[in-house]
Amino acid sequence: MTEHSTGSSTGRRSWRPADVVSARNLGPLSITALVVGYVALWLALRPSGEPTGAYLGQLAGAVSILLLSAALVLISSLPWVEEWFDGIDRAAIWHRRMAITGLVLLAAHIPLSSSPSRSSWGGTLGAVGAWGMVGLALWAILPRWQSVVPRPLRAMIKALKDAPVIREVRTVFGGYERWRQVHRLTGLLVAAAFFHGLLDGSPFPKSATLRWSYVAIGGIGLAFYIYREVLARFVTSLNDYEVARVTPAAPDLVEITLRPLGRPMVFVPGQFALVYIEAKDGWHRHPFTIASSPHEGVVRVTVKALGDYTSALTDLLEPGMPAVIGGPHGRFDHRKGTRDQVWIAGGVGVAPFLSWMRALQEHPPPGRVRLYYAFTGGPAPFAEELVALADASDQVQVTLVDSTVDGRLTAARVLAEAAVPAAELSVFLCGPQAMLRDLQRGLADGGVRKRNVHREYFDWR
Repeated sequence: MTEHSTGSSTGRRSWRPADVVSARNLGPLSITALVVGYVALWLALRPSGEPTGAYLGQLAGAVSILLLSAALVLISSLPWVEEWFDGIDRAAIWHRRMAITGLVLLAAHIPLSSSPSRSSWGGTLGAVGAWGMVGLALWAILPRWQSVVPRPLRAMIKALKDAPVIREVRTVFGGYERWRQVHRLTGLLVAAAFFHGLLDGSPFPKSATLRWSYVAIGGIGLAFYIYREVLARFVTSLNDYEVARVTPAAPDLVEITLRPLGRPMVFVPGQFALVYIEAKDGWHRHPFTIASSPHEGVVRVTVKALGDYTSALTDLLEPGMPAVIGGPHGRFDHRKGTRDQVWIAGGVGVAPFLSWMRALQEHPPPGRVRLYYAFTGGPAPFAEELVALADASDQVQVTLVDSTVDGRLTAARVLAEAAVPAAELSVFLCGPQAMLRDLQRGLADGGVRKRNVHREYFDWR
């Protein structure tokens, strides 16, 4: 373990914890209130003659459309959505949660619901919507198959991955970019399910309120989908860049430096951007956390090889290749924290903290900071730079934690080495999901307030 300590100072605060709590919870609370209110409306306006089981099935289908429509709103990339959920990364996570819950409700809707006056097209549209969304959900799960397959079966799955037929299937369905393009059909599948409900919903002929509230919910979701697919490209802020350097930082980590060709993007340290790059094999799009500071005049991103084109970046990219940056996005900002803070980075999750450290003079933290950088086996990428930046600061202390030597970084150690009680501490985390999940649990058990724990969800992308 290597440590560097250079004292402390107070600095300024521009965020109030109460503001953070309000922003973080506003979106989820609004969605919850909307669902509860919609269910209450259906229960209060149940038409006479509707069998209980069938009506509950119809209700499940209507709430499913509500959740799927809200999920379409959350991926519209509109600025107010990001503010509503305190970050587009959180909005994306809630998009996924609502889509999954909507599919579960569809599974309850299908066997329970029945309509005495089924239309000729309603059943077909319902089947297309339901099976199409199930297929997209399964496709989204495939890259994370180890998280859903029981451990005893994983060796068998790994052996099957290279079987001839499976290999061909992986060629057809593999890759983030291909999945993203097909995922854009989600709105059409939701539209099919929506019109199925409108045509075959048995309560709608008897209750104009239920019918028109359903139309409003589905219509809003589809309107946002049309905006994203047709209109967003004309109003989205895009900046032209080109590749300046491609620098290997570790065997599986590359730093890409992008130079502006015109008006540079304005961002706050810790944000991320959608980066479009024309490589040797065509254009690629991917969200990356910005690792540079705003005053550098370039945008630097750190990229870890994760299975798609990121595994071959050094071969695919050359200086001078065009790039376009959209954004910035995200609200991972140390100004939200209390005076005494802990920053915890794991692996490639060091990127936002690199941006913070590189911008210490222009964007100082509110007070004292201890940065833990956890990695497996040295030398750690960017470790020397982080230590040098801490040497030049009177606020930051850097602790390098090599898990092969020191063991895993734990919340107990973080709290034991903190300079203030846990209730007065703010913690900012970015790294692998399993590592952060354990740390968040330990921090909560140790007395750190939930509102003072901030995480950048880079793994939603």
